[in-house]
Amino acid sequence: MRTLRFPTFIVAAALVCALLDSCSARKNSPLQEERVPEATGSAGSATSSQPEDSRPVIVAFGDSLTAGVTTPNYPEQLQELLDSSGLRFRVDNQGVSGDTTTDGLARIANVMAAHPSLVILEFGGNDGLRGIPIEATRSNLEQMIEHIQAARTALVLLGITLPPNYGPEYVKPFTALFPALARKYHIPYIPFLLANVYQHRELMQPDGIHPNGAGNRIVAQDVFQLIRPLLQSLPAHRAGQP
Repeated sequence: MRTLRFPTFIVAAALVCALLDSCSARKNSPLQEERVPEATGSAGSATSSQPEDSRPVIVAFGDSLTAGVTTPNYPEQLQELLDSSGLRFRVDNQGVSGDTTTDGLARIANVMAAHPSLVILEFGGNDGLRGIPIEATRSNLEQMIEHIQAARTALVLLGITLPPNYGPEYVKPFTALFPALARKYHIPYIPFLLANVYQHRELMQPDGIHPNGAGNRIVAQDVFQLIRPLLQSLPAHRAGQP
């Protein structure tokens, strides 16, 4: 399998952040700008002074690539795409910066408490950048997937890869993990979430790891194309339906 090549500025950013990780307990990984409290709101959700939003819920579940280190993040822009397409869903952003798959597994009950119609699962980057054994990452992702599927909830998987300086003996099986899980559990997926933005400096944050607002727009478009066929098969998806 051909490993995706990262430009020099991404590799350099990853190395600098890895060195900082050994010196600072606050920054756990290059995917962590700053650990933030677990998201309880949603993109496009109603305030307490407005009527309760009864639209079916899509939970965007992941780490800082989902939470966003800038606004608008990809779930916010996904909400705009859904609204403009007449797809009647509310996006609930449950991304937390710095989370590993272990953290995600610990939060799975919160996700299911939202009674989502669809979960967009995005984890693994912080595991890889910390060098967590791939089997541990696989096990955590499998448990999350099985929990979601046991509730008969639709699910898609967003994959990630690592800078080549982590070595082919780790990067290759790590990158292959996501397609393998998608095949095993019959899940629609994106092999590499940042495939259409990471090579474009103008679409990335200065850290070379996270998209900026313009980059998040492209990520949102890619996710929208992935989930649109699923949404059209779910009930009450069209604007104006009761």
